[in-house]
Amino acid sequence: MRSDLGPRVEVSRDTSAPALKCLTSAFHEMLAHDGFGEMRVEVRILKRGQKEVIVHFGKQYRFVVDGA
Repeated sequence: MRSDLGPRVEVSRDTSAPALKCLTSAFHEMLAHDGFGEMRVEVRILKRGQKEVIVHFGKQYRFVVDGA
């Protein structure tokens, strides 16, 4: 039986770093805010093994990252 069946986060790809940084920054900003906050993340499959990541947090932040 495998012991590593938990969720995995792959951050070794250089193209995903800006999206991950934006997501964590928005999350910390929302936690520090005194009022209500809402965040939504969409991931769409593109051609050539890439994915479009859209972070909705007041504005929309769009990133294209290489797929796994």
